[in-house]
Amino acid sequence: MIDKPAYRLFDRHGAEIRYGAMLEHLSTSAVVLFGELHIDPIVHWLQFEVIQDLFRRVGQRLIVGAEMFEADDQIIIDEYMADTIGHETLTAEAKVWKNYETDYRPIMEFSHDYGIPFIATNIPRRYASLVARGGLGLLEQLSDQARQWIAPLPIPLDLRSPTYHDLLDLGRSHGMDAENFLAAQAIKDATMAHFILLKLSPGRLFVHLNGEYHSRRFGGIFWYLKQSRPDLAIITITSVEGTSLDFLDEYRDVADYTIVVPQSMTKTG
Repeated sequence: MIDKPAYRLFDRHGAEIRYGAMLEHLSTSAVVLFGELHIDPIVHWLQFEVIQDLFRRVGQRLIVGAEMFEADDQIIIDEYMADTIGHETLTAEAKVWKNYETDYRPIMEFSHDYGIPFIATNIPRRYASLVARGGLGLLEQLSDQARQWIAPLPIPLDLRSPTYHDLLDLGRSHGMDAENFLAAQAIKDATMAHFILLKLSPGRLFVHLNGEYHSRRFGGIFWYLKQSRPDLAIITITSVEGTSLDFLDEYRDVADYTIVVPQSMTKTG
């Protein structure tokens, strides 16, 4: 008889792990960085399950945050959570992604229904685009009001941060200014880390949803969190697509947990 599992779950060394064991580990952390494939429905379903199941364990200690919302959308989210505005206004006013309804709305609704803080962590796209065009120095010219939505400047930028060196080659291959391309990625990661720390209080558990690249190999957001709080307990999850669900050597040490999903799975966007 042929089995068709929807996913398999492994630890950083390639040992297969049960979902419940991972969940128990996550509940002991301060921050969980859940690296997703943006349009994979299995990964989004697992995100929803993890948040629900963690809430059953930790209750009001839980905080949820997401790359998919820009920091200047926070007032709109807060108004929705307080029932000041309805869901139609939320989606009209906030810069929601095109796959919001299928992939992120269930988590937003769950957070709303159970009083879980939902934090918009990403830098406004217009400012990241500014950096991509002209470098980090342009952010210094912004008003104090604008800079409240960005990590405090200047940010550290270190090519020893995992994956950043690869970005230089990627930027060059696309005909961009490679250093500015890297800086735009870094200011996103630094800003997400900043808002995670800003909203994280002692005893809380912050589950953050982000593209897998932003926390791969313990770089990106993870690296910036550790620069500010070396003692912070952080667990990372990554998601990969495969023609098989076996653990490949290239997955080793990419994250604390790796979710392998079928490459043939239909997409949400």
